[in-house]
Amino acid sequence: MTITATQFRKNIYKVIDRVARTGRPVTVTRKGQSVLLVPVEKRSRLAHLKKRDVIRCAPETLVHMDWSKEWTPFI
Repeated sequence: MTITATQFRKNIYKVIDRVARTGRPVTVTRKGQSVLLVPVEKRSRLAHLKKRDVIRCAPETLVHMDWSKEWTPFI
């Protein structure tokens, strides 16, 4: 969908709501220039966290480890 800057100014909130609801971008033109209004994907709260390698051994080692001395049931 393409609209003029004047049309966008008159209906700015409706246009933004439509893009957010449908996910379809809108092109706004002014004096031969165009800008594109597109929805942004929502990011998880955890998306900014860095992934770190915290296991410093082969993962298979952890599977076969005896954890019974480290774990006590909470009752």
